Amino acid sequence: MDNMELITLVNTQVIPVCIFLIMMGMGLSLVVNDFKRIIQYPKAVAVGLTNQLLLLPIIGFALANIMPLEPEYAVGVMLLVLCPGGTTSNMFSHLAKADVALSVTMTAVASLITVFTIPVVLNYSLIHFMGEGSEFQLPIIATMISLMKLTIVPIALGMLVRRYAPKIADSTQVHVSRFGILFLTLLIIFLTYIQQDIVIPALIAAGPVSVILNISTMLLGYYSSKWFGLNFAQRTSITIEVGLQNSTLSMFMALTLLANYKMSFTPAIYTLTMLFTAGILVGMLNTKYIKAKQLSASTAQS
Repeated sequence: MDNMELITLVNTQVIPVCIFLIMMGMGLSLVVNDFKRIIQYPKAVAVGLTNQLLLLPIIGFALANIMPLEPEYAVGVMLLVLCPGGTTSNMFSHLAKADVALSVTMTAVASLITVFTIPVVLNYSLIHFMGEGSEFQLPIIATMISLMKLTIVPIALGMLVRRYAPKIADSTQVHVSRFGILFLTLLIIFLTYIQQDIVIPALIAAGPVSVILNISTMLLGYYSSKWFGLNFAQRTSITIEVGLQNSTLSMFMALTLLANYKMSFTPAIYTLTMLFTAGILVGMLNTKYIKAKQLSASTAQS
């Protein structure tokens, strides 16, 4: 198998199938009550979704215009900010001892909404950054249908498994989350191998905007949540949810729907950034949690 056959196989079969499985894994963790939290905790969900669906794309668009980026890297920024958080953000919320239920709810709701917003905003971004006569145009309805097949359908299937076979869902869910991280890592390695001649220029070009976008949005998520009086666990969940995006879906859109490897590099580089910052955040919070527990134990003994 030569490189072109390998690329075609990965783009048209491997990536879509793996994303389907990852999104189905998200559904395995969902029940109908997760959507009811919108009514039960309207302020927390509203703050989180406003950050994720409105402020994140605005900041991304502003940075893509301000930073000295090539058009393909700028579109990569938009691909990234338009995709909701995936199972990775839920996993990090769990590790950080945050409000996992809020994180899962935000991920689920955002995944449903962005099926309809991504094609519209992305088409505008393509015209804005690539030019009016650009070959990169997406048929809006067809793109929505493609995204439904890769998000809503597998999530619904996962929820059905959760409803009628909860033991299978519980035992499978952890493995699917780990598979998501593994696949994302392998996809970045694959991109690096296929486009190794532009890896260093891409890091230099898209690295700074990835770091600025990640840190600024996480800070915005935290302080906007604090300003609205949310508790610490909710603030942590929103911080992680806004900072960790579904970069696998972003790369799928670049590689498959737009057939442009260069556009996929910004999400790939952002992945490394977000996992690093999220790891630091989890480490800091766990250290704080352990110290608080030890202090509580010593106080109780005295």
